[in-house]
Amino acid sequence: MKVFLGNAPWTKEGFYGVRAGSRWPHFEKEESEYMPFPFFLAYAAALLEKNSIDVRLVDGIANRDDDKKFFKKLTDYAPDIVVFEVSTNSIDIDLKFAEMTKKMLGENVPVVFCGPDMNMYKASFLENIKCVDIVLKGEYEFTLLEMVQHLDEKKDLNSVEGLFFRDRNGKVIFTGERKLVTDLDLFPWPARHQLQMGKYNDTPGNIPKPSVQMWASRGCPFKCIFCSWPQIMYGGNSYRTRNPVDVVNEMAWLVNEKGFKSIYFDDDTFNIGKKRIISICDEIKKKGLKVPWAIMARADTSDREMLEAMVDAGLYALKYGIESGVQDIVKVCGKDLDLAKAKENIRITKELGIKIHLTFAFGLPGETMDTIKRTVDFAIEQDPDSLQFSIITPFPGSRYFEDLDRKGFILSKNWEEYDGYNRAVIRTEMLDSCDLESGLRYANKSWIEHHMKKDMKVHPWKYIIRGIVSPFHGAKRFWELFAKK
Repeated sequence: MKVFLGNAPWTKEGFYGVRAGSRWPHFEKEESEYMPFPFFLAYAAALLEKNSIDVRLVDGIANRDDDKKFFKKLTDYAPDIVVFEVSTNSIDIDLKFAEMTKKMLGENVPVVFCGPDMNMYKASFLENIKCVDIVLKGEYEFTLLEMVQHLDEKKDLNSVEGLFFRDRNGKVIFTGERKLVTDLDLFPWPARHQLQMGKYNDTPGNIPKPSVQMWASRGCPFKCIFCSWPQIMYGGNSYRTRNPVDVVNEMAWLVNEKGFKSIYFDDDTFNIGKKRIISICDEIKKKGLKVPWAIMARADTSDREMLEAMVDAGLYALKYGIESGVQDIVKVCGKDLDLAKAKENIRITKELGIKIHLTFAFGLPGETMDTIKRTVDFAIEQDPDSLQFSIITPFPGSRYFEDLDRKGFILSKNWEEYDGYNRAVIRTEMLDSCDLESGLRYANKSWIEHHMKKDMKVHPWKYIIRGIVSPFHGAKRFWELFAKK
């Protein structure tokens, strides 16, 4: 039994899509270097290999394959089962690949969809879409393993929890919810040997390259109404962790055996559980592992002791998801972040020399133009090394999408528009889509001006020379940055 796992190409002119490994599938500009690691696919491949199943994993997006090249890899492998990880906003392209697979390999080769698309987690999807045979719901690695074993042994799929399939009469069956794997140490390390690891890049604070992405935990106990993975992939707000010893063993193997120069922990939320975090740090030091690392973190779950322990063990940079600089908004959206504690931790983080990236999103409940401006002021006051402003883009299956949909505030169900960088697909009680897009432009402009002011103070001669070369431009920028305020 040969199983092909694919992250199919997803492009448009001047852009490439990121799907597998991204909590926020979207398009990146062609010149961008950002590329998330396809964790679920890589863990799935490793689990199949561990059970002596012939598997091929191809990341067409990271490889920058065109359709022809991707399909040549697929057909040359001649699989018995084809599995695609898909997403809501790439679903039209994903279905095209499913149709092409059927044409090339024949109707008898099952095409399986998996990934964070709530639209396919219903019987009507398979009733209407004939080029897909099976849908795996949520966290799918063990579901996939059991499905492959059943198909190989020609057993009925009714007993495999966590999937939709058609029975012999064409009726769509849902086999019921699969319980999450509580012991993450049952997963082998991801099958990185199947992938071109140099293609993957997510380097907060410009941590040294080549860098590699890891997970030390899965899930998040907090209840942000907009966050897709906990609600869609995990079915709730569970938080599961790996054994600190196994985490550090993987780190050491990646650094000492594979030559990576840094590690980014792209967990849903890394810094939960002080005792556990300090255990990881102690284990790093016990092994004598000297490697810079970065984390995806929550801004109010650390304290000075935890941050100092992480720095002592090599922490170099972190990402804090703040979302809003207004306490009422972060409370009503379910994040319930303590902004005062967040500000204190940002101050300590900077004091310890850790590089900081902050993220903010406009369009949460209670948002107004005033709260957008207050969030921008909050962001600039923190003065992080980098930040990202975006427009909230809730996906089907998230509580916020369902709330907005009931109110008629979802403005588009053209899923390819669900990007969040420039275009709003929602409105709120107080703001329409134009307001949100205007707020985003204001935020980005304010951040750029803040950085230019800082740069002018540090490198004044650079701007004096520019002013001499182009006096009109120099006067105009001075007016915009200083006098106009």
